[in-house]
Amino acid sequence: MTFVLLTLLLSVPLLALCGSPRALVVWHGLGDSYQSPGMVQFFDEVKKIHSGIFIHSVYIDEDLDNDRKAGFVYGNVNTQLELVAEQLASVPELKDGFDAMGFSQGGQFLRAYVERYNSPPVHNLITFGSQHMGVSDIPACRRYDFLCQAARRAAKGAVYSRWAQQNIISAQYYRDPTNLPAYLSSNHFLPYINNELPEARNETYKRQFTSLNKLILMIFTEDQTVVPKESAWFGAEVVEDNSWLSQRPFSLFRTEKTIVPMRQQRIYTEDWIGLKELDERSAIVFDSCKGEHMHMGDCWKPIVEKFTGGLD
Repeated sequence: MTFVLLTLLLSVPLLALCGSPRALVVWHGLGDSYQSPGMVQFFDEVKKIHSGIFIHSVYIDEDLDNDRKAGFVYGNVNTQLELVAEQLASVPELKDGFDAMGFSQGGQFLRAYVERYNSPPVHNLITFGSQHMGVSDIPACRRYDFLCQAARRAAKGAVYSRWAQQNIISAQYYRDPTNLPAYLSSNHFLPYINNELPEARNETYKRQFTSLNKLILMIFTEDQTVVPKESAWFGAEVVEDNSWLSQRPFSLFRTEKTIVPMRQQRIYTEDWIGLKELDERSAIVFDSCKGEHMHMGDCWKPIVEKFTGGLD
């Protein structure tokens, strides 16, 4: 009888014994919506890997077209984060925590959620091509997306104006390496979640960020949308003011882009948000997808298998 019982137990998947897979929250990227055909197809593929998993797709507006627009124009990231925090807290299936996956800017926004709210808490955070150290160029638009193109022109023309910083989503993570003072004084989102301002440094952000079990940072090897692409790994272009780096720039002239990797930046060396702490306990995973921005192929599958559903 004991042998028969043991045989039966071994034949049952571990998650079946422990209950349902851990829930998953996904935040789409710029130009997409929470229930677009591509997103729905992705959810179906995830459910093939983790049978019975609950997936919540973050939305700013339940209307698909309005939700897509909210990701680029007429939006304030800080306001949207507050809305999303209330949204996640209202979903019963998420009350015990969840894994989180963000595509492009959605990954950066989920990191901000962890730092500012994290209730319910995130277990593993996975970001694909996310601009954690900002971008030095406004992301490009689809060829015939004229609304996006108009917003992009407006943002590039006056990226640090009060209007752009309150209304153009991508302007709120624009980090100009040639004009860091303007970025620090005008941007009311990215400098704060990166704890770049000594007078506004928030220890809660660090404490909640380091509560993550794993931080998985995915970069697209040929990414031309996120500039520089290394922002996905907390890398950034060298800036002229060398007080913001842990080593002196190689040249006073920006004839070509020099990328400073995560471990050589003060956000890491002085551990402003907890990157160093996470790294020293081997909680940061660096991985890549071959190809252009959000051309994921099958590179996401081993990540979903390992870091979602309760396996790690």
